[in-house]
Amino acid sequence: MKGLPERRDKPSLREGGGERILSSLAQAAPAARGANPPPPLSRSAWCWAAFEGFRNPGVVLITIYVFMPYYVQAVAATPVEGQALVARAGQIAGWVVALSAPLMGMVVDRLGPRKPALTLVVLGMMPLFWAFWFVTPGGPVSPAMVMALVAGKSILFAWSEVLHNALLVPAARGQVSRTSGLGLALGNATSVAMLLFVLIAFSLPGQVDWSWIPATPLFGVDQAAFEPARLTGPLVAVSLGIGLALILWGVPDAPATGEKLGAAVRKGFADLMALLRELKTEREAAKFLAARMLYVDGKTAILLFGGVLAAGTMGWKTLEMLAYGITLSILAVLGGLLAGRLDSRLGPRNAVLLEIAVTAAALVALLGTRPGMAAWFPVSTARLHEGPMFHTTAELAFIAIAGVSAISITAAYASSRTLMTVLVRPERAGTFFGLYALSGTATMWLGPMLVAWGTIASGSQQGGFATILGLLAAGFALLLTVKVPARD
Repeated sequence: MKGLPERRDKPSLREGGGERILSSLAQAAPAARGANPPPPLSRSAWCWAAFEGFRNPGVVLITIYVFMPYYVQAVAATPVEGQALVARAGQIAGWVVALSAPLMGMVVDRLGPRKPALTLVVLGMMPLFWAFWFVTPGGPVSPAMVMALVAGKSILFAWSEVLHNALLVPAARGQVSRTSGLGLALGNATSVAMLLFVLIAFSLPGQVDWSWIPATPLFGVDQAAFEPARLTGPLVAVSLGIGLALILWGVPDAPATGEKLGAAVRKGFADLMALLRELKTEREAAKFLAARMLYVDGKTAILLFGGVLAAGTMGWKTLEMLAYGITLSILAVLGGLLAGRLDSRLGPRNAVLLEIAVTAAALVALLGTRPGMAAWFPVSTARLHEGPMFHTTAELAFIAIAGVSAISITAAYASSRTLMTVLVRPERAGTFFGLYALSGTATMWLGPMLVAWGTIASGSQQGGFATILGLLAAGFALLLTVKVPARD
């Protein structure tokens, strides 16, 4: 079916928030083991990958580590209300994306050109990210407007991923795996670089007396007005503009097919139905995809909302959240390395089961970590050192537990791809990686919905996150029923 092979090399839409950002090493490693040195990547491949690098800070800086935690900790009436709002926005975006993205991919394949639609989507995203600058305590942007901004940018971000993925084959010029891996690596590297820039240029000045740190924030940025956190919105908007310019300059578009939009929609829908019917032919793969929808929903919810939990529970501000994000981003890369070892020693199904169990255990421990308590055990609140951040035992414990969680989440994303390859025959891999991609959008609203419901029902951030344990447990139980064929 047209367009399916390219989906094998790109993770699902949901992974834009999660799997894509953190699994670059797992994607890129296979190319490095080739016997013959590959030819250098083309300009179009680099430009395609650079777009991903300049786009992914929209998840890392805005959703996970800086802006949303700032909103929950400093702008929302309470951290509980802030977490509920962010989760509801994710739920709304998930519904829209689940209903639109799979068909969009099929229709784009039928029409041909991708760059005009990608341009419109990115130009629509940029002002939404810029608007985050105006979100201040008691400022003009109401909670309803914040929810609309968050949901809107999430929908457009997912659509941009569909269109960007669809440009992979013409951009890669025969080196799809290397180009895809480079995009993932650049996404992670650019996000860490931007976190470091905000930390060094705006948040650390005035907090430490280190020779390599400016005495005051650069460009007159006002820490008291929360400007380091608010600046992440305009920074991401500019980053998106740079990425779009590179795509328009260096990446060839797919040729027009001559198909009319109405006909493309009808045929695209037929393509989608045909793809779903393939599930009947591979029972074990179908069970795995159902299990993956559940446990990846849970893992992605932890990834996307973990910064909100950290800010609200530990009272961390932008300085701490930047350092926290840098630490976890680096630790998460270890998951790609660990996944390969676990797959070889345990087999990919058992590796995923172990990785789900570790994530669940880490989540239970995180729910019991707060000032004066670490993993449900009382700890001293005494200051351990005179550094600029993370002074208590509970804070250090939170980082350590969250680091274990990040490693296990990344490892599960990588091991899941490996498991998909052993559950289906090689000649059917393209089709089932198309289904693998589609499964990433089918229930991407479920995790945010449960977090929102649990937060409101319990009146606590921990109560919202506790609901994720149900998704992990359900995915774990269903995966236990999957039988790996003897060819593994």
